[in-house]
Amino acid sequence: MKPELQRRVQRYGWDKAASFYESSWKEQLKPAQDMLLKMANLQSGERVLETSCGTGLVSFRIANAVGPHGQVDSSDISQEMIDIATREVKKQNLNNIQFKRLDAEDLDLDSESYNAAICSLGIMYMPDPAKALEEMRRVLKPGGRTVIAIWGERKQCGWADIFPIVDKRVASDVCPLFFQQGTGNTIVHTLEAAGYQHIEVERFRTSLYYSKPEEALLAAFSGGPVALAYNKFDDKTRKEAHKEYLDSIAHYRNATGFNIPGEFVVARGNKA
Repeated sequence: MKPELQRRVQRYGWDKAASFYESSWKEQLKPAQDMLLKMANLQSGERVLETSCGTGLVSFRIANAVGPHGQVDSSDISQEMIDIATREVKKQNLNNIQFKRLDAEDLDLDSESYNAAICSLGIMYMPDPAKALEEMRRVLKPGGRTVIAIWGERKQCGWADIFPIVDKRVASDVCPLFFQQGTGNTIVHTLEAAGYQHIEVERFRTSLYYSKPEEALLAAFSGGPVALAYNKFDDKTRKEAHKEYLDSIAHYRNATGFNIPGEFVVARGNKA
C-alpha cells in the first residue's frame, strides 16, 4: 500500500472507530499505558509532545503528571479523535493541554521544544515509523527522551486473526506491517536508525478481558484499525466475519468471558 493511501486509510479508519474506542479498549490498554508512563518518568513543569493520542486516554494522565506549570501538546491523524479529546478538555476546564490534528511523520512544530515525546500504540500504523521517530527526536530538547508503546509478537496476540479475516474480504492488507516493530529487536534497530541513544525496552504479556461476545466483536471490528473496511461490509459479510473471529478466540473463553492474550513492548530512547 502506498504511504499516501495508508495515511488516508488510517485517518478515516480511526474517524470511524473514534466513538467506540474508549469503551472497547480503555481497560485493555491500561497495562501498556502504565508502563509507558513509568518509563517516561515525567516531571512537574515539563513540556511533552504526544503523537497518536486518540481520545486522550494517556494525554490526561500526562497532563496530570506535568502539572499546571507543564504543557502537553497532543496530536493524532484522526480529527474525530481530536474532537472527542478537545470536548473533554473543555469539560474538565484544563489549561495545560491542547489537541491538534497532525501527521506524526511531518510535525509542524519547532525543533528542540519538548522535554519528552510520547506515542502510545501508534507507531504500528505509520507508513514510515523511523521517520516518525526522527520527527519526535527533532522536536526534543538535548537530553530529552521519546517513549513509545507498541504491540508485541503476532504469535503472542490472540486477537491477531482479525487482520486476515478482514483482509480477505476487502482484497487488501488493512495494516500490513502491524506487528513488524514488536517482533524481535526491530524496535531497537528502528530507534537506533532514528538517532536515539541509551535505548531501553520492556516486553511483557497481558490479557484482554471481554465479558461478552458482543464486546469482543465491537472492539475488534468497530473500535480499532479495521473499522473503515468493516463499515463497508454488508450484513451477510459482517455475520460471516463475526463468526470467524469468534471461532478464532473461542479457546480463550471461560465461565466469565474472554481472556485474550496479548503482548506489549515499551521502549525509550534519549536524544544526545
